[in-house]
Amino acid sequence: MNEEALWTTFVNACLVNNFVLAYFLGICPFLGVSGKMETASRMGGAVIFVMLVSSVAAFGINLLLVAIDAQYLQLISFIAVIASTVQLVEMFIKKVSPALFRALGIFLPLITTNCAILGLALFQTNKGYNFVHCIVYALGAGLGFMLALVLLAGLRERLELADLPQMVQGTAVTLVLAGLLSVCFMGFGGLG
Repeated sequence: MNEEALWTTFVNACLVNNFVLAYFLGICPFLGVSGKMETASRMGGAVIFVMLVSSVAAFGINLLLVAIDAQYLQLISFIAVIASTVQLVEMFIKKVSPALFRALGIFLPLITTNCAILGLALFQTNKGYNFVHCIVYALGAGLGFMLALVLLAGLRERLELADLPQMVQGTAVTLVLAGLLSVCFMGFGGLG
């Protein structure tokens, strides 16, 4: 059982061991949806929701699988829960905000294959977190994912107004910005 403080769990998941900028999990939506601030923040909200639901479900599934001595079913069970949760989120967004649904495009169903979500379930299980720690860890990881998305989106929007050489426009400058953000987040290493 892990006995670290809740604030430490949150700060570690959000800043120190950011899923995108430290573990490089979830790079596809990070680079794909970070073109506009509005789309990035809404995608971040969807990821936070999916992480919270997946974390709670993974905690329960892990307890059940340990009780029946079937931990070998852990990975497939987590994937099924994540896929189901993403389908619910997709149907909800399509019903409530068709414009957002079109703006997120293919990246919304790709949350299903977002390795950050699966990584969250596996990491929290391996760390032996209790239920409250799982919620705090999921919230920290989700907010860290959203923070990384919003920061990159803000930088990309600002660079649209800049006069950049043709050679570094587009994907090249996006990758450079992502690398610089990752290096900046290394500065949080002593907090956790």
